[in-house]
Amino acid sequence: MMKTKKYRYTKDDFKLDEAPTKVKDSADELKKIKKQIKKNVKAIRKAQKMMYARRHFGVLVVFQAMDAAGKDSMIYHIFSGVDPVGFKVANFKQPSSRELRHDYMWRINRELPMRGCIGVFNRSYYEDVLVSRVHPKLILDANLPGIKTMKDVNNHFFESRYEDIRQYENYLNRNGYLIVKFFLHVSKEEQKRRFLARIDTPEKNWKFSAADIRERQYWDDYQKAYEKAINATATKQNPWYVIPADDKWYSRLIVSDILTKKINSLPLAYPEMAPKQEEELQVAKKELLNEDKED
Repeated sequence: MMKTKKYRYTKDDFKLDEAPTKVKDSADELKKIKKQIKKNVKAIRKAQKMMYARRHFGVLVVFQAMDAAGKDSMIYHIFSGVDPVGFKVANFKQPSSRELRHDYMWRINRELPMRGCIGVFNRSYYEDVLVSRVHPKLILDANLPGIKTMKDVNNHFFESRYEDIRQYENYLNRNGYLIVKFFLHVSKEEQKRRFLARIDTPEKNWKFSAADIRERQYWDDYQKAYEKAINATATKQNPWYVIPADDKWYSRLIVSDILTKKINSLPLAYPEMAPKQEEELQVAKKELLNEDKED
């Protein structure tokens, strides 16, 4: 496995413009990279089975990124073959009118994986300090007490939300959840190339949305929002991993390596059988073997 510590942030010293969007081109090592990813996926599947057997721990994987950074394909490649009984993916778009009538974590709690399972958030509760920071009018739509004008959606408001998130993640930790947070860091040039590919390739047309182009106009604002959010919520217990995402296969290798290490750091094991259960197994085995004799 590769060294991934350089992608890990645990305190407020992160500068987005200094983080790379590309490490190297994967083309020359593609066969080797795919082989390692396959090995990592196998390890994740094995760990998930042990998790599900004991139900002590849950894993929450958070993916945040600009549009076209490769979140969907990342999830597809990293979690292929994971038993669907113990795996779920949740996508968080713009809140519905019903969701806006609740606290902003309400829709998040409904999608949390059970202990024993791996849950993936394709976008997450961080949208409420990212999109809403770029478009603060969204906060007014939530009809929050004390938030009446745009002036009320200030730095103090978002600092409070960062505190909410830190405490929420600590709460999940205390309840047996490992949280692994990834920001897929794509360059503006690469995003443009991928948008054009969606337009020029008929089978990719369905992926294109005019809204993506509109949001691209706020690129600098989003970069600032991500930098602030990462600095405010990166902790030793729940770090952020900022992944160079211009090369999709290399980014998948980094993410799969990190996930494998993190999940395998849990004290996972299959449940031990009590003496009485062992006796019951032997009785059951004897009965099954006797069936053959009766036949």
